[in-house]
Amino acid sequence: MNIKLGLILAMILLHQNGFSQSSKLTKTGTDKAAETYLDPILNMVSTRLHYGNSNGELADYKKPLWGLQAGLSMQAGITPEFSLVPELYFIMRGGRLKSNNPLTLGKTTARFYTLESPLLARFHFHNFHVNAGPSVAYNLDGSIKVKGASGSSGNSFKRWEAGMQFGGGYSFRIKGRRLAFDLRYNYGLTNISRSYKMYTRSFVLSVQFSKPWKTNPLAGK
Repeated sequence: MNIKLGLILAMILLHQNGFSQSSKLTKTGTDKAAETYLDPILNMVSTRLHYGNSNGELADYKKPLWGLQAGLSMQAGITPEFSLVPELYFIMRGGRLKSNNPLTLGKTTARFYTLESPLLARFHFHNFHVNAGPSVAYNLDGSIKVKGASGSSGNSFKRWEAGMQFGGGYSFRIKGRRLAFDLRYNYGLTNISRSYKMYTRSFVLSVQFSKPWKTNPLAGK
């Protein structure tokens, strides 16, 4: 609960700061907005599951699960210091438990095939940036395997999920193009299991190389 409250307060502060910066720049009209990019996403993602109150006793049994992330990311420049970053992508995520764990007893692998769409506020500090915002996800399908017995997870797990994402990165200029690195942490807020508490967690490192749009339709005139 404290973590969720902290995330909500952080988002309020980011929103207020972004609105303040936008208002100042609109009055002067002299600064150029951050550039707009449309980037493909193709990453390998390290994902885990968090088991609520049982997470402590399962800590020694948990293992990450690697998956694919593929889709599109857009940086929409609003002011020199502020952009909006909507994304839509397919992601494979889940987690593993070792044998003899207190929850399932046997070696367990849970994997989900998900469509996810975050909307991030991004703040620019020269070549650095930080971003944070909410995300919504829909679990298309999934599977769970315990001691060699596998099956669909469709009846055991909820379809819709809400979360928060936050992180930052750094950008380089190479012959008119942007080479950007972005490290993101995805914090699932809603329980996706119908049987016990289970929340998704993931780290994502993206590398993007693209040209800016020639015109920026979202920048202030």
